[in-house]
Amino acid sequence: MSETDDNRDDPARLVGTNHVALEVGDIDDALEFYRSLFAFDLRSRSDTNAFIDMGDQFVALAATDAAGETTDDARHFGLVVDDADRVERRLAALDIDRLDVPGLEFHDPWGNRVQIVDYEEIQFTKVDHVLEGMGLGDLGKTDGALEELSEKGLAPDST
Repeated sequence: MSETDDNRDDPARLVGTNHVALEVGDIDDALEFYRSLFAFDLRSRSDTNAFIDMGDQFVALAATDAAGETTDDARHFGLVVDDADRVERRLAALDIDRLDVPGLEFHDPWGNRVQIVDYEEIQFTKVDHVLEGMGLGDLGKTDGALEELSEKGLAPDST
């Protein structure tokens, strides 16, 4: 074992996000709200928790009495979708107010701030077999997103 291998003070490298947990007032109401905006599979649920599947990641919904008591405009989470325009149309159809910020953001009924980003426009990437398994094998990336990935040495090999 080398000295580097034995150095336990080296911090672990971040690899990704496994899940985000959101406080909601009621699991059934939360599932109804999020289903009105997004197509998803329910990984599992109980009376106080539900897990919305996103392929190899998930969003956890946790029913708490404190849900919605505070709203922090800086704290938010971003969801990657296959078509942000469809979310924008659903928000309008459901009369859900968008936030007055660049991009597509809104609050859910419990004050959780949600940012929507289009898969093709950002550097976040799922491997091909995960996209295929999700039925999203045809998703691509814009030139700008590929450039961001390339700058970090993460772009798909072009040869």
